[in-house]
Amino acid sequence: MSPTPRRVLITGASGAIGGALARAYAAPDTGLILHGRRREPLESLAAACRQQGAKVEVATADLTDDASLAAWLETLCAAGLPDLVIANAGQNTRVGPAGALEPWQEVSDLLAINLRVPMAMANILAPRMAIRGSGQLVLISSLAAWYGLPVTPAYSASKAGLKAFGEALRGHLAPHGVGVTVVMPGYVSSRLCHAMPGPKPWEWPPEKAARVIRAGIEANRARLSFPFPLNFGCWWLAVLPAGLSQRLVRLVGYGSRG
Repeated sequence: MSPTPRRVLITGASGAIGGALARAYAAPDTGLILHGRRREPLESLAAACRQQGAKVEVATADLTDDASLAAWLETLCAAGLPDLVIANAGQNTRVGPAGALEPWQEVSDLLAINLRVPMAMANILAPRMAIRGSGQLVLISSLAAWYGLPVTPAYSASKAGLKAFGEALRGHLAPHGVGVTVVMPGYVSSRLCHAMPGPKPWEWPPEKAARVIRAGIEANRARLSFPFPLNFGCWWLAVLPAGLSQRLVRLVGYGSRG
């Protein structure tokens, strides 16, 4: 792959990480396709990227509607199959007090955007990339994929599912010249991050995360997880006996309360 893909699609571009990635890729030799739910910040981001010389398209199609998603991607592919697709759109929810679980509608909506949409996008775009013999899919998971946090079980499940899907897809598509990178960030300053319960150690600014993510994409890394101290600790939660991991999670402040 070229280190500067000519056609880059980013979903969740109106968020902190997506916006930082758009600015990181904005250059005169790059066409950006930026998707987001919030039109005003999306247009502001597009203007900033155009000032850096990029050709920019914006979209607000409903990604969770199969027909709308398919129609939008068909239109994009007719103009030129993207070289790089970063599936970054996502949301979070949390448990309630006194043993209450997350509201089911919130869980359903979260699973749709965090897991089902990236899988649907891959289903449409990956076979075309394989026929062309080039391209890269980037799936934004989370360090929560290593071990489910009691305060955000649905979010943890969605990110673990996306991690497994990306790892499997990479092996399937590698012989056809298509790369797949699973990104597992820790805490990156954003509205989503600040809304999450619990402590937020080693929180990064989105610009730093974008630089690290771009470098990992250009190296076609299979998995990109950061920052190191938090990633190392989360990885250990996945490999230690479950009872010990659960005690450690409560000890550091991620256990359910009330």
